[in-house]
Amino acid sequence: MTATATAPAVVAESSSRVRPNEIWRIVRLHTVNPSIFFLVPAMILGGAWAVTMVIALILVGAGVPMENTGFQYSWAVLSPQWYLIVVGVQAVSYTFPFALGFGATRRDYWVGTGIMFVLASLLFAVVIATLLLIERATGGWGIGAGMFDALWYVGADWFTAFYTTFALQLLVLFIGAGVTTVFMRWRMKGMMIVLFGGVVVILAIIAMLTFTESWESLGQWLSSIGIIGVFTLVLAKALAWAVAGFLVIRRATPR
Repeated sequence: MTATATAPAVVAESSSRVRPNEIWRIVRLHTVNPSIFFLVPAMILGGAWAVTMVIALILVGAGVPMENTGFQYSWAVLSPQWYLIVVGVQAVSYTFPFALGFGATRRDYWVGTGIMFVLASLLFAVVIATLLLIERATGGWGIGAGMFDALWYVGADWFTAFYTTFALQLLVLFIGAGVTTVFMRWRMKGMMIVLFGGVVVILAIIAMLTFTESWESLGQWLSSIGIIGVFTLVLAKALAWAVAGFLVIRRATPR
């Protein structure tokens, strides 16, 4: 009788502890197939660079002045970001059932997954910020082409490029993972509610800004906080998705 009464308390106590070994085990679990986090995004980035260089060579061969080509408005530098949403989805859907099978708690799993997201985001932020400096130092890879020195990266230093890339990558990873937790817990019904709820919120914000004529004020405020401030908001959104994902996955059922 005593053993029966005290067993649940022991389980509850152990499940409430932070277990570094189990958390690191989850991180290593995500690296079993390194192509998901590293190889495929690198191939996408490399492919976008190759296409950009080919376009630049065509323009140079045609005698078009490179300063008039608009490379600084190219979105090629963001090409891996769209795939990273898929990475967030795959990271959870492929590993969550297996992790629970070998005894990981949902808390261990989510913390380990978050650490993996941070490590992957740090790596690609370092790579892109460094490639930006190389591109500038070589005068656009020797032909005046700009892929990394585009959009908000124009004129940015290494730290700004690193920080903004890190914040954006972390956001898209946690969006993918968070959406997957919703599907695991509430299936398609939950997905539809989140989708339509998000659309309603966005339309409500647009309507509010329009009817109150606040677009200009919003633009001025964003300009006042600068690029670092804007991407600090992006990082805050990533953390919000991380917290929301944890709250959902606590009761999620693996497929």
